[in-house]
Amino acid sequence: MRKERGGTMVAERTTFHRPKFGALLQSDPNIPSPNTHNNSDKEHSVRSSSVSPGYYDNNSSNVRSSATSPGYYDTNPFSSSASPGYYDNARAMSVSPATTLGFYDDNNNVQGSSVGSTPYAMSPWNHESPYNKSPWIAPSPLNPLMDERCLPESGLVGSLVREQGHIYSLAVSGDLLYTGSDSKNIRVWKNLKDFTGFKSNSGLVKTIVICGEKIFTGHQDGKIRVWKVSQKKPSLHKRIGSLPALKDFIRSSMNPKNYVEVRRHRNVVKIRHFDAVSCMSLNEELGLLYSGSWDKTFKVWRIADSKCLESVSAHDDAVNSVVVGFDSLVFTGSADGTVKVWRRELQGKGSTHFLVQTLLKQENAVTALAVNRSAAIVYCGSSDGNVNYWEREKHLSHGGVLRGHRLAVLCLAAAGNLVFSGSADKNICVWRREVGPGGSHSCLSVLTGHLGPVKCLTVEEDRSRAEDKTDQKWIVYSGSLDRSVKVWRVSEQPPDLRRMVLSEKQASSKSNYSNY
Repeated sequence: MRKERGGTMVAERTTFHRPKFGALLQSDPNIPSPNTHNNSDKEHSVRSSSVSPGYYDNNSSNVRSSATSPGYYDTNPFSSSASPGYYDNARAMSVSPATTLGFYDDNNNVQGSSVGSTPYAMSPWNHESPYNKSPWIAPSPLNPLMDERCLPESGLVGSLVREQGHIYSLAVSGDLLYTGSDSKNIRVWKNLKDFTGFKSNSGLVKTIVICGEKIFTGHQDGKIRVWKVSQKKPSLHKRIGSLPALKDFIRSSMNPKNYVEVRRHRNVVKIRHFDAVSCMSLNEELGLLYSGSWDKTFKVWRIADSKCLESVSAHDDAVNSVVVGFDSLVFTGSADGTVKVWRRELQGKGSTHFLVQTLLKQENAVTALAVNRSAAIVYCGSSDGNVNYWEREKHLSHGGVLRGHRLAVLCLAAAGNLVFSGSADKNICVWRREVGPGGSHSCLSVLTGHLGPVKCLTVEEDRSRAEDKTDQKWIVYSGSLDRSVKVWRVSEQPPDLRRMVLSEKQASSKSNYSNY
């Protein structure tokens, strides 16, 4: 349950009377539908320019404009000529035709879709609406379970709520979940319960990365803090430094050659971010940490001594995502609408990152990146709601577009044969990549339940089902601007609907027999 002044609300598995099969396919009354939004949640229209997607402010799910992100959500239904369009409850206007939902191949042919179809029709179960319950039949008090023996244990596991701000970042380490918010707090959860927390004075926590005993947090004010768990008291986290280290910053500031000119004719030391740290990615093998910022650069840090090895002026606008890939490649996505590929090469005693390729150049801002290293695929989410991808087998040529969201894609995560996309439309699309030649994607499911934009995702293997090699399952954590974190169990295999129907018939027969 949820405490009066913040606390934890956990939706635990509960045994209910087995309902009729048809009732299970209806929408959950607690999840808003297009006709039940309240006045404060009339789908915000979008105003944006070609340079940036905008960002969400600290007080609501509105998008504010700034020098680096001049787009925002408001309640006025108009858009500029450079905008991808606006959305409301009655219609969805976009530069992309409404009939082009589905997966597109290199020849711009629709795969698994037809004219007038929706991304939800791409699912094997042909959902009538995105607001219908997912075919997973989520195990939560909001949706009674059928016989677990006939269902893959997939769906909503629980929800974590603490009234301390909107959730902007997530990270998992062992049995601990770290969440960052605009309250400047980092909360730590254990077994779906509030375990501990620590506070930073560095502003909104936009990104969290964990490497061994160290926790790195990137903040709105441009600072990267380094924390360590106390050996004597695991619930205590101590700040042990920052990036760059103070001594390195002072030493670098003594040399005029280490300064770069930024906007408004301001000079800053190049080894420190002077704008929000929007993203971080870890190369654990080499002991390197990459950080991207709204200052248009990404920086490379050596974790062992917190030293900045390189600062790269990567884009013409804010860097929204940086991710370590395969084959010594690093991928960056920016509000300038581009996705760039960088290769790390040894040079003298150190190393340097060189621009190898620009994968994408568009008007809509790039908002998220994810890499499936085993399959060597790069995914890119944009402010127009699309997910593009590229495959190494095709020399990083464009593989296709996944169209499943009405609003901007805000986060991505890849695991196994699945890729997850969280959006400002409050939904999470689960896409499955088919194994074999072509590697086409289909929409496996749509996870609904958040009441605000889904801002961050992280995935880990379901260790409780590790012995089942025939059905790979994943635990998905989704953070939202509705101040909650939801925990999902997702299977790579679809549910067996025939077994579900058979189970329902058997249960009905037993119930009728017992009434005699």
